[in-house]
Amino acid sequence: QVQLVESGGGLVQAGGSLRLSCAASGPGRTFSRNSMGWFRQAPGKEREFVAAINWSSSSTAYADSVKGRFTISRDNAKNTVYLQMNSLKPEDTAVYYCATRKTTYRSIYSTDYDYWGQGTQVTVSS
Repeated sequence: QVQLVESGGGLVQAGGSLRLSCAASGPGRTFSRNSMGWFRQAPGKEREFVAAINWSSSSTAYADSVKGRFTISRDNAKNTVYLQMNSLKPEDTAVYYCATRKTTYRSIYSTDYDYWGQGTQVTVSS
């Protein structure tokens, strides 16, 4: 069973930055061959796509709402994926989840992912 553990969330003022981390562990398929994604869910809203990265970091995708402000990256030697969030806005407030899928190709669809973390809260104050 793959386990994903997010960290790095917290409270930040608008315009500030945070870096989320997601550490993967578990038997079987090596993390380095999995694609990864970040999603978020605000209170009363559906879970939405934020960013995704393929296994080699050669391909990334971002939601329009975060493009130019957020950067997804990964370190396969550390089995970790990151989400650098800059110029944060109050509307970025949500629980952020990382997810992994057992394929090298990235996806923007939550239904394509096989394993999920427990989430980390990000709160941006105005």
